[in-house]
Parts: sequence; C-alpha cells; structure tokens
Amino acid sequence: MPGFRRFNRFLLAFLFVGAGITHFVAPASFVRIVPPYLPAPLLLVYLSGAAEIAGGLGLLLPATRRWAVWGLILLLIAVFPANVYMLQSHGAGLAVPQWALWLRLPLQAVLVAWVWWVRK
Repeated sequence: MPGFRRFNRFLLAFLFVGAGITHFVAPASFVRIVPPYLPAPLLLVYLSGAAEIAGGLGLLLPATRRWAVWGLILLLIAVFPANVYMLQSHGAGLAVPQWALWLRLPLQAVLVAWVWWVRK
C-alpha cells in the first residue's frame, strides 16, 4: 500500500501543479468561472494557481506535506463556489456539458478525500 499511496501522491502533485500552471498560461477560462460577487477575478485566479502549485509541490516533501494537505483542502473548499457558479450559469460561457457541471460538485469531496489519504 505505501507504494500505491506514493504513486497517488505524485499523481496528485502532478495534477495540482499542472492545473496551477494553467491558471497562469490560460487564465481567461478561470476568470469566467469566478462568481461575480467576488472582487478581482484575475488576482483570485493567480492566487489559486499559485496555491495549487505550492500545494502540489508541498505534497512531495515530507517536511511540507502536512501544510500542503491542509492548504489544498482549504483551497478545494474555497474554490467550490466557482463550481456552483459554473452550474448556475450553465458553464459560464464555456462549452461544458451539464452532466459534467453536476459531476464537478461531488468531485470536490473526492479530491478532498484523495488529498487527505495521501498525507501519510
């Protein structure tokens, strides 16, 4: 099991770092899903991207893993309103099937559980 958990930790780190980089390379689609009641959408996209990169890299080091896990869990909770807004706005102008918008909501809980599981 330790090897499987290690593999999942690396996979999660890769996914979070990749998603974080995408926030900087192609921020427009992320800006579109920031709920309109939040200020400075581009800044929020950059901050969440930086947090994803830091959290993903933090998963790889035992000394930072605990902080990375808690940070990623808080980040996943913090960005949940963007998923709700995407559903409410029928994709916020992005071509996303309705079923995928619904799937994103429970997927956040799966990601939280996955991050929590790889902490050891």
